[in-house]
Amino acid sequence: MFDSIKQFLKKLAQYIWGKFESKAEVRKFLSLAAIFFFVILVYWTLRPVKDSVFFVTVGAENLPWAKIFSALFILPIVIFYMKIVEKFQREKVFYTMMVIYAVAALAFTFCFMDPKIGLANKTVSSSRMLGWLWYWFIESYGSVIVASFWVIVTDITLPESAKRGFPLIYIFGQLGNVVGPFFITAKNLGFTSSAPIPAICAGIMILIAVMLWLFMKYTPKDQLKRYEGKPVEGVKKNGKVGFVEGIKTIFSNGYLMGILFIVMVFEVIVTIFDFQFKLMARAAFPLELDSAAYLAKYAYMTGIVAFLCVLLGINSIQRKLGVFVSLLITPLLVLSAVFLLWSYPILGVAFWIMVFSKAVNYALNQPTLKNLYIPVKKETRYKTMGWIEAFGGRSSKSIGSAVNLLRKIYTSKHGAIGAALFLNISSSISIALVGIWFFVAFFLSKKHKKAVANNEFVC
Repeated sequence: MFDSIKQFLKKLAQYIWGKFESKAEVRKFLSLAAIFFFVILVYWTLRPVKDSVFFVTVGAENLPWAKIFSALFILPIVIFYMKIVEKFQREKVFYTMMVIYAVAALAFTFCFMDPKIGLANKTVSSSRMLGWLWYWFIESYGSVIVASFWVIVTDITLPESAKRGFPLIYIFGQLGNVVGPFFITAKNLGFTSSAPIPAICAGIMILIAVMLWLFMKYTPKDQLKRYEGKPVEGVKKNGKVGFVEGIKTIFSNGYLMGILFIVMVFEVIVTIFDFQFKLMARAAFPLELDSAAYLAKYAYMTGIVAFLCVLLGINSIQRKLGVFVSLLITPLLVLSAVFLLWSYPILGVAFWIMVFSKAVNYALNQPTLKNLYIPVKKETRYKTMGWIEAFGGRSSKSIGSAVNLLRKIYTSKHGAIGAALFLNISSSISIALVGIWFFVAFFLSKKHKKAVANNEFVC
């Protein structure tokens, strides 16, 4: 009986996710999945605290400005990242960044516990720099550390192996998305505020660095193979890896511009959704502990939905129907979400729109986009992937936040009618962007399919 169930589950898993070539390949992706589990656990544990602390220090109405300036804050971090990637091995860069973020997280804990500048101070003011710095710190972690992890993963994975292994990594990531905000909250742990949470995450960050070091040391070399396509005419074999070089490389190649466009368009639209959602949540939950708990619920519900999507085989869409269909599903769902929020602008609707938008992005759109980087030369990938994922993603949030600033202008002049007018304008902008998204998805899938079929690099 037990053996029959085991065989059934094994066949079901192979049907949904595909059959791995060897036990070594399974161990490789399970190890990477475990690392990604903790990377995402830290991010989604800190993300609700990011907003709740900002609400009670700087004020929810300043969220658009926080996102706009986050791109400027992240810029020197990305430049630093590019410089050390040029001089050191990719995994050493990851170790360095994790240690830096761990030390910074500890410093924030001490600041939050300070009676004068910390959470005990109930003054809400745009002049409280601690709230701004904390917000930008978490934003940068979500960009730089996740991008750094995927630079390593895409550099040691072949295209067909990626189709089998990347969904496994993401399903563990979604588990981290659930476990972190579900268990590691101030309310659950009996704290009077969220001040100690960053210190807990700092310890996990050090663990992540150790886990990757063990992975690189003990994984068989045949499981660390890089995609070796035929060189593309006009593409240099080597070159400096830097911020300016990254920009030049992206905007000189339509394929890379297409990836950047999809990353940015999704973030612009979701930033507009997110602002509406956070304003409603702040109004409903004025206390820091309560708002942190509610946003933690949003975080782990996103993880649960994304986990179920991967568990039920949403990744098989890419394997069975191709990259184009995988790229097409997210804009279709985003378009549906735009019309839904436009029709029903209430907290409950906004909550589930954000949950499903983020979940499908993590479960399907992100693994597909990471697959697009594989037929890209190592040098090009190093120049561009960090830029697109980190600074490009944050720049798009700044653009979305600039749109959100219109809401304050309209509401100050026209009240509730102004809020409705802003919703109409932002929804129209989102619909237009999704329309372009469809054409870009077709272009990228066509280029990717041709490169892999011919065993060559796109760029």
